[in-house]
Amino acid sequence: MVQAIQLKTNQGYQFDQKLKIQRTGQFLRNFLLYSFLTVMAFVVIVPFYWMLNVSFQSSNEVLNSLNVSFFPKVFSPQNYTNVFLYSSAAQGNIDFSRYLFNTVLVAFFTTLGGTLFSILVAFALARLNFKGRDFIFTVLLATMMIPGEMLVISNFVTVSRLGWVNANNAGSYLAVIIPFLVSIFHIYLLRQTFKQIPNELYYAAKVDGCTDFKYLWKVMVPMAKSSIVTIVILRIMGTWNAYIWQDIVANEKYKLVTTWLRSSFVDLADTGSGRVLTNYQMAATVIVTVPLLLLFIFFRKYIMSGVSRSGVKG
Repeated sequence: MVQAIQLKTNQGYQFDQKLKIQRTGQFLRNFLLYSFLTVMAFVVIVPFYWMLNVSFQSSNEVLNSLNVSFFPKVFSPQNYTNVFLYSSAAQGNIDFSRYLFNTVLVAFFTTLGGTLFSILVAFALARLNFKGRDFIFTVLLATMMIPGEMLVISNFVTVSRLGWVNANNAGSYLAVIIPFLVSIFHIYLLRQTFKQIPNELYYAAKVDGCTDFKYLWKVMVPMAKSSIVTIVILRIMGTWNAYIWQDIVANEKYKLVTTWLRSSFVDLADTGSGRVLTNYQMAATVIVTVPLLLLFIFFRKYIMSGVSRSGVKG
């Protein structure tokens, strides 16, 4: 009897020891995981903090390279007002508002046209039966292997023959918008989402006399809302951050805000130093960054849902 009690006691002790070891291991794993996440969050947040910090500093504080301020010694919120009032002869005396308007306009038409095109092509590849459908889809996927930089020359030749390069009219807008209306990745994303919608819905709609076009907009588009919102956000972000292509083909009056950020606030009359006034540049960067940041914060659940749903069924 005593031996049986002692055996149970030893077993209980061993179980407690194993449980302690497991808890210790779990604690160490969580500690290392959250430590890593904290360090990475710090690495990500610091540039944004520094951008915000510099945007509120005075010009004298920014130009003083001997003393780096981690907090503005002279709080200057008027930097944000000066951003909208600034213009330079090097940029044709075009102010920030004009470049911001160009960016919003190009983003709107690129997003609208590109999203509609992606929806129509994805619907044809996912639901309609026609000869060579799978072959066309395979060819489209193969084009994703081609780096975008390789298309710059061919696209430039095309828009140049159309007379849109450096055009002092709406041609500059067309040169920036038209070549990037098609995105194979967005078509693929929507096609995979549409493939998840049961065929029975389509057949039932056809029996009721519903046309393909009506079925697309009444049934498939609402059910693929997450993926469509994801495409809209990705297109807006792509246009908002575009730099190389629009800087090559667009006239100065029709360029986007990224070009303005890169070459603005140099050699202002109030300093005559020939140096960049980084506080104004950072204030402009905050103005440009905040809309995208808010867009991602409010719609991030759609991005995660859209991407995860598109990979469920091939």
